[in-house]
Order: sequence, then C-alpha cells, then structure tokens
Amino acid sequence: MSFDIFSNLNWLAIVVGGLAYFALGAIWYSFIFKNAWIRLSGVNPNDPNMKSGVAGVMLTSLVLMIVASLGVALFMGKMEGPANWMTGAKTGLVAGVCFSFTAISIAYLYEKKPFGLHLINGVYNTLGSMLAGIIIAVWP
Repeated sequence: MSFDIFSNLNWLAIVVGGLAYFALGAIWYSFIFKNAWIRLSGVNPNDPNMKSGVAGVMLTSLVLMIVASLGVALFMGKMEGPANWMTGAKTGLVAGVCFSFTAISIAYLYEKKPFGLHLINGVYNTLGSMLAGIIIAVWP
C-alpha cells in the first residue's frame, strides 16, 4: 500500500480548514440556530450534566472536522487543473451532501429525529466542508 497520496497535501491548510469548519459551528449553533437546535434536539441546556465533558466533546469534534477537511483535500488532489475557490466550494459541496448530510439523515431517519434537525445539522456540515474546501483550494 502506497501512502504517496499524502505527500503533496498542504497540512496547514487542512488544519486551518478544520478550524474554520469548527468556528462556523460556533456561529451556527450559538447564534443562528441555537434555539431551534435546542428545541429540535431535545437538549436541556440547564441540565448540569450537559456541562460535563464539554471540553472533550469540543476537542473530539475539532479533530473530526480536521479529518473531514483531509477528505476534502484528498478529493481535490485527484482533480485535474488548478484549484480555485470554486473548485474548493464544489468539492466541499459534493463531500458535504454525499457523505455528511446523507449519513446524518440516514441515522436520523432510524432515530425518528425531526426533519428540521436533519436540515440544521446537514446544512451545517455541508457548509463546513465547503468552507474547508475553499480554504484548502486557495491556500498558497
């Protein structure tokens, strides 16, 4: 098995893409969809147990967003021609819709989660993948 595919990746751009994805989540879930997400997810923000382990959850989600950014970078590495912001956005869109949004929605169908939660979480992950793709594509 060859690992040559990893040799030409811009690791700094991948990490920054993951950080941007994470930052988008802070805005998405704290300001834009905070109340709707709390209502649809059934999370009780006043429950003292909810605050337990938050740092670990945040760190793990950041690592996973960097892994998602790595996936976008690997897809982009297989494309022909020079990458620009639109290439990054389209690659992120395909990755977000075909992997993140569908995986979330499949799980939510079985868990009988509200459709609005599919949209909030699926669109967030799609936009996060697109943002990471744009950063990876335009990074010098």
